[in-house]
Amino acid sequence: MPKVTFIDPDGTRREIDAAAGLSLLEIAHENGIDIEGACEGSLACSTCHVVVDPAWFGKLDEIREDEEDMLDLAFGLTRTSRLGCQIILTDELDGLVVSLPECTNNMML
Repeated sequence: MPKVTFIDPDGTRREIDAAAGLSLLEIAHENGIDIEGACEGSLACSTCHVVVDPAWFGKLDEIREDEEDMLDLAFGLTRTSRLGCQIILTDELDGLVVSLPECTNNMML
């Protein structure tokens, strides 16, 4: 079972065992990680924005244009920003590390 580490804005690290095939958003929700996911993973917001550890960024599937468009709305965008709903955990991503931004920008309100 692959592991993923979520780092809260205060630096708290939480390592989670999760089933391959789930999105980071689903894993976060199942484990009480504070990621909003206002659109419930339908790629219509940026509230599941995560910052991927640079060592892992190149191992992710290539970002699609529609995800890039939504990321333009994210608070605290970085070079390794992605949407948690678009990162599907695989065995190859065992050990993935992502940080949660301090704030989210919910345009759906």
